[in-house]
Amino acid sequence: MAEYAVTYLLDRLTNIWEQKLTELKGVKEGIHSIKDELERMTAFLRVADAMEDTDMELKVWVKQVRKVAYNTEDVLDKVILFHLTLSRRDSMANVFVCKPVDWILKLRFNNGIASEIESSKHRARDIAERHQRYRYKFNHIPQATGSNSVVNSLAYDHRGDALLVEEIELVGIENRKNDLMGWLLEAGSRFCVISVAGMGGLGKTTLVKKLYDNSAVKKHFQSHAWITVSQLFKIDELLKDTIQQLFDEIKQAVPQGMNTMNNNQLKEVIEQFLQERRYVLVFDDVWCTLAWDAIKYALPNNSYGSRVIITTRLTDVASHASTGTVGNVYMLKPLSQEESWTLFCRKTFRGSSCPPHLMEISHKILKRCAGLPLAIMSISRVLAMKSDRFDDWVMLNNSLGAELEGNDTLESLRMILLLSFNDLPYYLKSCFLYQGIYPEDRLIIRNSLIRQWIMEGFVIPKERRTVEEVAEGYLNELVNRNMILLVRSNDDGSIKHCRIHDFLREMLISKARDQSLLMTTNEQTRNWIHKVRRLSIHGSWAKMQPQRCGTQLRSVLAFGVTDSESMSSIHVLLNGSKMLKVLDMSGSPLESFPKPITKLLHLRYLRLRHTKIKSLPRSIKYLLKLETLDLKHSHVTELPVEILKLQNLRHIIVDHCVDYSYLPFNFKFGFKPPKGMGALTSLHQLSFVDATLGTGILKGLGKMKELRRLCILKLRTDDGMALCSSIENLHNLRVLGISSSAEDEIIDLHYMSSPPLFMQRLYLTGHLAKFPHWIQSLRSLVKVYFKWSQLLDDPLKYLQDLPNLVHLEFLVGYIGEELRFKAGKFQRLRLLDLDKLEPLREVIGEDGAIPHLEKLIIQRCNFLESVPTGIERLTNIKVLEFFDMPDEFIVKLHGDRHKVAHIPQVYYTYWRSGGWEAYPLEGDQAKEKFGRSTTAIRTYYQRNSL
Repeated sequence: MAEYAVTYLLDRLTNIWEQKLTELKGVKEGIHSIKDELERMTAFLRVADAMEDTDMELKVWVKQVRKVAYNTEDVLDKVILFHLTLSRRDSMANVFVCKPVDWILKLRFNNGIASEIESSKHRARDIAERHQRYRYKFNHIPQATGSNSVVNSLAYDHRGDALLVEEIELVGIENRKNDLMGWLLEAGSRFCVISVAGMGGLGKTTLVKKLYDNSAVKKHFQSHAWITVSQLFKIDELLKDTIQQLFDEIKQAVPQGMNTMNNNQLKEVIEQFLQERRYVLVFDDVWCTLAWDAIKYALPNNSYGSRVIITTRLTDVASHASTGTVGNVYMLKPLSQEESWTLFCRKTFRGSSCPPHLMEISHKILKRCAGLPLAIMSISRVLAMKSDRFDDWVMLNNSLGAELEGNDTLESLRMILLLSFNDLPYYLKSCFLYQGIYPEDRLIIRNSLIRQWIMEGFVIPKERRTVEEVAEGYLNELVNRNMILLVRSNDDGSIKHCRIHDFLREMLISKARDQSLLMTTNEQTRNWIHKVRRLSIHGSWAKMQPQRCGTQLRSVLAFGVTDSESMSSIHVLLNGSKMLKVLDMSGSPLESFPKPITKLLHLRYLRLRHTKIKSLPRSIKYLLKLETLDLKHSHVTELPVEILKLQNLRHIIVDHCVDYSYLPFNFKFGFKPPKGMGALTSLHQLSFVDATLGTGILKGLGKMKELRRLCILKLRTDDGMALCSSIENLHNLRVLGISSSAEDEIIDLHYMSSPPLFMQRLYLTGHLAKFPHWIQSLRSLVKVYFKWSQLLDDPLKYLQDLPNLVHLEFLVGYIGEELRFKAGKFQRLRLLDLDKLEPLREVIGEDGAIPHLEKLIIQRCNFLESVPTGIERLTNIKVLEFFDMPDEFIVKLHGDRHKVAHIPQVYYTYWRSGGWEAYPLEGDQAKEKFGRSTTAIRTYYQRNSL
């Protein structure tokens, strides 16, 4: 992490001339000196960061480098804050009175800054001298590599432990082994690459070794070799190892001169040896596509049914290896709850059952393992050595991070996790560690996470890409590396929600705390980490002594703070933390905008969702660096005109929703924008704008050329032309939401002739007199909602040829008796939701229509006579769910059960006693009067809104 701190600082210093720092006496030379010293150390820092855990002296040095970088960054931010403060004072007071006072303040400030710079310069020089000593100590030669693999050559290879585990200890391996065995021994002559991918600790190596050692596999193939690749690999060594194993197997000496051969000659030896043989080669622990590319040309694609297996933690490596030839990717999944419990009991209680008094705490501990076999076995070994006292087990669960760091029994697990972390490039390490700020088990929202990364300065801008796009690439890479777990995707395949494995979270929190990067607090926390830069408050903070953090604290995020005493402590904290960039107080008991916030002149990200704040103060104008203003689900109904001074704003999200029960047409309320809103030309997102102020507001939208997401509420019929004219100017628009002012108010969008062609999601709520024909030209469209559209003309004929449409919903969207999906149409549609289509009597799917449909939801279609015709042909459908359908329909559904027998999940759901109750369609269960099962399989309490 010192590498990130230094690189980030150097980037700022490169552009510092724009920030008036060099106007300060004696500062320019000091900054230049610090910059030179740090630049000389950057090549070694990457290795030092990864190796600090192996050498305490080096760890102290890395900490000192990080401290110099942070201190220098603090100086820069002090200068900026000073100038912003003077500008604020000038706007509030008589300039002639301020001038003499400003001169005195500047003189004092300059002297103080110069002194701090001089101190940092001397520390940087001392650190640089020791840098040379460490380079020689660790024999470091700078390399142009993004990997920290040097450190891994010094660490014990704990992956070998996996091969020592007896098969009887491995639960769930048999089914997985059988899946792969089918691919491995498949009849035929084709060559095939099988990639086994998943996060560290899932048992990839163990699983493949069981396959490799299987007698049927040994007999099926003539030649066999197991090559461990790892992070630190040399191509010639991999090739020589392969040759050695192949010739050893047939008890022949390797070709003479092998040790002097170049890579091409070595590849020729392998190719000639395998050309006429059926072979199976395993390349274990492949960390990059380069490793596979270096090997694959030595492997003949013969016609003997040969197989190559690779194991990897990286999804893109698995995909890469399995393309260009016949290939399969096997994504190894965590153990199920049942499998996890079996393994846990087998290792913890030595085959006995769990004592009743430990049952609850055992399940809590097991939940944190999240199906990771290595984690389960490691924690089980620790528990097996403990007494069966309940308190001891609770203590271990509460101090898992400390156990992971200090318990030798967990060392193998820790090293496996560290391998993945140390392999991250520096810019991903900071992003990864940042996730420790979120509470355990909390779903992380992609948009919030990447905006926070950006505001923290973690994201490196790239040409022709927005910082949001770069940040999303970072997130995708962490998911690809299986460092972040994907929980839910959007319809376009992008990440929507994610989370982190508990053991990884404990590891990163420990590292972040050790580096004063992050502090998480709860009601038990008493001790403050000195000079911490990010603070995460989980629950009550009333007993924590408030601190004035001065120049150190950059981020404060509060989760689940509901008591007024904690809020008072947070107010004190904000008053003393002038350098804050990120502030999230969502869900806090705020009824008015906290006054200290308008003094946080460095603030870039402000999130006050789910609060009762009713208005913003005019002093919001002083937050000149603010880029994200998120007031979703607050009580704010309009923004002050002073918001127009915030020219750096990229995201404005303001709305207020009433209860989520069955609701009338309008349940979401936006904000009334000030006149001249179009002046905010840097905006990427603007949601949700109340259009009742008229066409002037709508015309201004056309000036916001960078908009990616726009949501308009309460649109009137007469405003259609102005809105269409503006939307045609928004060429970067990806998401558009439009809602009319009333159920009978027509949304007139026929004026649009050149819509934004990259639009991906379209939400239309309100009466459409006729279908907007321009929708047919949106070839990138992925998701469409028609709510209360009341279309008389069949909308399917306009949508059926959209090549990327995967999600389609109608709510009172069509007034017709038949919906016909024509043969061969809707080729990519995966989700279809039909809700409250009152006259609808029949849904027909012709042969070859919607072939990839996975989920069909039908709600409150009271005149529908039967399940859709042709549903038997939908072989990919996984879920069929009916909400609030007439009892007569459900009775007939049971009679048509054979038509939907191929669908794994078929439910019908009713609103009963304040909650949804879902019943499975199963023929053997007893039925009540209208065919309802006697037992609901699940109950939940949020209703779909109209």
